[in-house]
Amino acid sequence: MNDDVAVLGVGMHPWGKWGRPFVGYGVAAAKAALADAGVPWSDIDFVVGGETVRNGYAGYVAGSTMARALGWNGARVATCYAACASGSAAIEAARTRILAGLSDLALVVGADTTPKGFLAPNAGERWDDPDWLRFRLIGATNPTYFGLYARRRMDLYGAGPADFAMVKVKNARHGLHNPNARYRKEVAAEDVMASPVVADPLRLLDICATSDGSAAVVLASMDAARRLSSDPVRIRAVSTVTPRFPNTALDMPDIATDSAASVPAPAQGFRASIAAAAYEEAGLGPEDLSLAEVYDLSTALELDWCEDIGLCSPGEAEKLLHEGVTSLGGRVPVNPSGGLACFGEAVPAQAIAQVCEVTWQLRGAAGPRQVEGARVGLTINQGLFGHGSCVILAK
Repeated sequence: MNDDVAVLGVGMHPWGKWGRPFVGYGVAAAKAALADAGVPWSDIDFVVGGETVRNGYAGYVAGSTMARALGWNGARVATCYAACASGSAAIEAARTRILAGLSDLALVVGADTTPKGFLAPNAGERWDDPDWLRFRLIGATNPTYFGLYARRRMDLYGAGPADFAMVKVKNARHGLHNPNARYRKEVAAEDVMASPVVADPLRLLDICATSDGSAAVVLASMDAARRLSSDPVRIRAVSTVTPRFPNTALDMPDIATDSAASVPAPAQGFRASIAAAAYEEAGLGPEDLSLAEVYDLSTALELDWCEDIGLCSPGEAEKLLHEGVTSLGGRVPVNPSGGLACFGEAVPAQAIAQVCEVTWQLRGAAGPRQVEGARVGLTINQGLFGHGSCVILAK
C-alpha cells in the first residue's frame, strides 16, 4: 500500500479582525481549495472540520456546519478538536480514512472568529479543568507562559530581548509578501524593544495576536491524484504524539510538572518528540528540510522550535538566526509565510494554514517569498493538553 496522500488543493481566507461569523471564512477557504484542486464539491466524499470552541452549535459540530454551508452532498463527516493542533488532527483523520481505502477525496477546513484580547476559557466553574484553573488560581494568561519559556531560554542559553526582537524582524519581512497575512509591515528591532511589556521579558510585538481567518485543504488518494494532477505535493507523515511520563517541562495549561525523582525523565522532551515521530514515519530528517513553518506564539518560542525540529543543538538557534540560516535565502527558512507573528491565532485553522504555505512553497507558487528549490517542508505546533502536531510534506 502507498503510504502517501496527496494535497490536491489549498485555500485560505485572509486573516484579520473582520467580526463576521466563522462559517463564512470557512466556506471561502473551502471554495478556494476546491477550485485549486479542480474538484467539484459534489465529488468530496469526506469532510472534516477543525472545531472552534463555542457554547454549542455551530462551533462544536464544525464538520457538519461546513458541509451544510457548502450544500449537503451526502459526504461522511467528522469534527476534530485538539486546541491549536486541531488542524493537524483533522488532516490526520482525513489521511487515515484515505489510506484505509474508505475515501478518495476529502476536504479539511478550519475557521475561527476570535474575541478581543487574550484567549480565555468559557465562563463557569470547572475545578477539574486545568485550563480554567490556571486562569482562576494564578491568573496565567497564555502570554504568561510565553514569558516563562522566554525567561527559561535566557537563563539556560544567555538569549536576550535583542535576539527575540530579531525573530519578529525576520518574520515581518517574510509576511510583507503574503496576501493572506494580517500584518504586512516591516518592523525594526528598536520598534519591538520599545513596545509595551506584556509578560516580562516579552513585549507586545514579541507576542502573536488573536485573529479571524480560515484555511482548507483537499486531500486525495494517490490514484485520484494521478487522475487530476501530474505532480502533486504529498503528505509523508503526520505526528500527533502525546508527552511521555514524567513530563518535566512546563506545558500549557498545566501549572506543575511531573517529578523525575523516582522515574527518570525521557531522553527526549515532548516538543522534540513531535518532530522525531514525524521524521521516523517519513524516513526523513532535519537535514532534508527545505523550509519549516513553526509555532511562533512568541518570538522566543520560535527559537525553541528551531532546536526541537533538529535544525541545531540546544542553545544554538540564536546563532542560526543571526547568520541568516532561517531567513529567506538561508539554508532552511523558518516561517516564510510570516508565521503567527503576521497572521495571529485562529485556533482551528492555523495548523492547516501551515500546510497551505508549505504546499505553495513546494509547488514553487509562493511568489516573492518563494524558497528556492523547495522539496521538503515541515509544519509543527502543539495544542493544549498534550496534543502533538507535525506534518511533513514533499514533492
